[in-house]
Amino acid sequence: MLWTDKYKPCSFNEIACQYDAKVKLRQFILEFSKQSKKAVLVYGPTGSGKTSCIYALAIQHKLEIVELNASDFRNKQQIHEIIGQASQQQSLFNKGKVILIDELEGIDGNKDRGGIQELVKLLENSSWPIVLVANDAWQQKLRPLRSKSLLVEFKKPEKETLINMLSRIAAKEKININSEALDAITTFNECDIRACINDLQILSMLKKKIIKDDIVKLRYDDIRERDETIFHALKLVFKSKSGTLNAFDNVQNLNQDDFFVWIDENLPKEYKGQDLAKAYDVLSQADVFRGRIRRWQYWRYLVYIMALLTEGISGAKKTNNDEFTSYKPPSRFLKMWLVKQKIAKKKTITEKIAKQTHCPKRVAQKEFPLWKMILENRKIQEELRLEPEEIEFLKR
Repeated sequence: MLWTDKYKPCSFNEIACQYDAKVKLRQFILEFSKQSKKAVLVYGPTGSGKTSCIYALAIQHKLEIVELNASDFRNKQQIHEIIGQASQQQSLFNKGKVILIDELEGIDGNKDRGGIQELVKLLENSSWPIVLVANDAWQQKLRPLRSKSLLVEFKKPEKETLINMLSRIAAKEKININSEALDAITTFNECDIRACINDLQILSMLKKKIIKDDIVKLRYDDIRERDETIFHALKLVFKSKSGTLNAFDNVQNLNQDDFFVWIDENLPKEYKGQDLAKAYDVLSQADVFRGRIRRWQYWRYLVYIMALLTEGISGAKKTNNDEFTSYKPPSRFLKMWLVKQKIAKKKTITEKIAKQTHCPKRVAQKEFPLWKMILENRKIQEELRLEPEEIEFLKR
């Protein structure tokens, strides 16, 4: 059994975070008849507990949930038939009902641009509260729904809260894992609750005792396993002179931004001297087009980006390197983690300084370079009760 299902919250009390969002959501659903709006739009990053929170509320108050996935609706007629019927039918069990429409971003496909407008019409006549769930509520196509819905934002859970939750799961499952490893899980997954629990379960099946290095290895192994075809694509681009335009077409689970970092990481393994300089120049030109797409939403430039990342990179070398080359996943993820670790240690030290000197944290942080010299004194280190790793950090 997946631990994400096993430890899914069954009541609001079991959800330690998202207090403001929970209050708004509960009030909207339980006092639906008093609401001026017929829908609530719940939005926030993946793994922040949006759907779990709605189910926990339904379980606690014995409400029937009708869950629909917006990506399954392909046209205006389907939206009218499926959601329209669900919004008017009585509950099968003579109790309250909540209509949950998940993955809202997928509702408006290329086949029918009237999907959102049809949903707006249905909201007005719904007999039951409708909960719309999206990662990003501020997309232009969702604008008509925003004005008709109560907006409830779910934020990423605080790191400490998530670590405490993982510690409780580890204790129940009798897992030997230290605080550094728990910290690494939350950092690598950027406080995504679902991803953190999945990582903990996978590691528990592989190791009896889990340490920080296991999490680092897991993340790299996960990248390598999911994107094995990227190695074949890189080999085609780096080892050929032409005919590489479609090299990345069959690569799964990677987007255009990922291609940039994979190429950037492995270029020096294949190219040297002027060839390397020319290849990086081509990569920078592709990045210029990527920036223009982001600023202007001019997606016709996408064809230029892919041409530069494939034929452009391939043609940058004078001769082919026929020797075997071992490619590796981008080190950016590890660098990000190390930077976050450094920031975290600096934060704990400045908090201790602020507390001891009775000054605001922002002042202690601003004056940190000066404090770094002052803290070379052992007596001051003892007075601030600095941990060994914090003292080691100050020496760097």
